[in-house]
Amino acid sequence: MFSFKKRYFLIIESTKYFDLRNIKKLNKFTIIYRNNGKKERIEEIKKFKNNCRLKKVKFLIANDFKLMINSNSDGIYISASNKSFKSLHLDKFKYEIVGSAHNLKEIDTKIKQGCRTILFSKLFLVDYDKKSAYLGLIRFNQIYNYVSKKLVPLGGIKISNLNSLKNLNCNSIAILSALKKKPANIINRLF
Repeated sequence: MFSFKKRYFLIIESTKYFDLRNIKKLNKFTIIYRNNGKKERIEEIKKFKNNCRLKKVKFLIANDFKLMINSNSDGIYISASNKSFKSLHLDKFKYEIVGSAHNLKEIDTKIKQGCRTILFSKLFLVDYDKKSAYLGLIRFNQIYNYVSKKLVPLGGIKISNLNSLKNLNCNSIAILSALKKKPANIINRLF
């Protein structure tokens, strides 16, 4: 049986191909918009943000402070490669600051950047890079207990290993690759 979590982070690369109608539960989801490809118009992003607000879904923008403010998003997602400290003043304005890290040094940087939540990668083996190392459940739990901030596992989470997430100490998960392949299937399994 799948272990339910309090919060789910869904990382999307386009607002056009993600259907918010799949989300049935309120106040459990945070969507992180990380567009690395073709840029979308600000009007489309604002419309998607307004639809998120109606569904009580938080909407974060990745690494773009100007777009975050222009789209009136709920906060910012700071990737592991982003070492800037521009996010420090955002805490005063009630913006949510979420970071991403791959090791303890990057976790320390994200804490200094003011991140309240840190997506920690890679929990499982990922399809796009079968040779790279991954943490596994035991190692993730050890690091989670060591770090005082909220760590959220990311990487390799798919339908076939959702049941093993009940062995994690954390109360959230982040999903990226499974959303690209079959978004409705993975979201429906989260309940």
